[in-house]
Amino acid sequence: MKGKILIVDDEVELRKLLKSVLENDYHVTEADSGAALKKALAGEATDVILLDLNLKDANGLELLPQIKKSWPDTEVVVLTGVATFEAAVEATKRGAFHFINKPFDTQQLLVTLDRAIENRQQKESNNSLRRALSTMSGSSAPVFQSLLMQNVVRTVERIAPSDVTILITGESGSGKEVIADLIHNLSPRSKNKIVKVNCAALPRELIESELFGSVKGAFTGAHSDRDGLFRQAEGGTLFLDEISEMPVDTQSKLLRVLQDQKVRPVGGKTDYQTNCRIIAATNRKPEEAIKDGKLREDLFYRISAISVYLPPLRERREDILPLAVSFMKRYAAQANRSLRGFTPAAAERLAAFDWPGNIRQLQNEIQRAVLLCEGPDVDAADLSVSDIRMVPSEGHDTNFTLLEGVERNAIIQMLRETAGNKLETAKKLGIGRQTLYNKIKAYGIDT
Repeated sequence: MKGKILIVDDEVELRKLLKSVLENDYHVTEADSGAALKKALAGEATDVILLDLNLKDANGLELLPQIKKSWPDTEVVVLTGVATFEAAVEATKRGAFHFINKPFDTQQLLVTLDRAIENRQQKESNNSLRRALSTMSGSSAPVFQSLLMQNVVRTVERIAPSDVTILITGESGSGKEVIADLIHNLSPRSKNKIVKVNCAALPRELIESELFGSVKGAFTGAHSDRDGLFRQAEGGTLFLDEISEMPVDTQSKLLRVLQDQKVRPVGGKTDYQTNCRIIAATNRKPEEAIKDGKLREDLFYRISAISVYLPPLRERREDILPLAVSFMKRYAAQANRSLRGFTPAAAERLAAFDWPGNIRQLQNEIQRAVLLCEGPDVDAADLSVSDIRMVPSEGHDTNFTLLEGVERNAIIQMLRETAGNKLETAKKLGIGRQTLYNKIKAYGIDT
């Protein structure tokens, strides 16, 4: 069925005609008077009301405000045999979706109802998204201004209501946890909690106990029974971050749990049923993680029924300044400071920088700037990031080691101090000019 239709008309034959036209595609109910409509408004909302303006006991125009108050997202299509321009305008002012004259064209009516239901569904989706965003918290403020992120959100809205397992991929700091929160908050499981674990942070010898639970005496230090994260997330969502860092033998046991929906605590002899949705994430490219033996191929196929890719911040620059403003407001409030915003020079530098650490790096930069700036606005001098932009060359890997990252940042900073003079930069760094050129190329630094 496409949706629910309530026909409000006091003409029996017209109600019969409408029902015969609509009942194959819609769930149809009827009300033969204004009083019957008011009674219906106390119950579950319908998608669309087909409302006659001239009921024996009520004026349809006067009923419209009551309908919108009780069922604000329900669309009302007005039907009338005495159509006037003034009535159509007034019905629209009072919240009517469309105005159709009697006798009506059946095809026109069906098209109008389909449009009304689409509009209703879009309203519900927008309301759900607003509610989800208002309840979200975490290290990254949700900003979806760029087209790329709007596409991600549209995907999330479609997949969130299901129980399908989801894999979120993207570079470190790109906001994978925020998207996991959004999926959970838009799902029917939002009334229960989302339990999060970073698989890379768990000691190898304790990860199975942490995930599946353990019984007393199962290993040294197991002084009592322990609920695992699967049990803690019962009825909700379990977010497995950096799943490719989970030991491969534990991945095998996780695969069995996902297939059977049963968990056996470490040292236990009985299984218990589990009911939680799994959202996994990794900052590795899955195909490379599989090739390197970091991720089991069969587990990958099990957790990636749907994959959501988060583009890095440098590919969605429209989000940089809105994120920066959001972070600035948060940290200024925490520090009890009154800041107006960013100077044009600071805004330009923030927007131009490539943020290899993505949103997490931007967040830390803004927190630092808020604490150190002395004026009413954050200026370029208050920022530690360079105005020299990182532009990865074709096929260039931006996932640097810590040591490479330090070296790259030192080169960028020195280039900035020497106004891009490579010879002077090489001298100050104590390296040869050709070595500097090689490193600039390797690190994708565009001067």
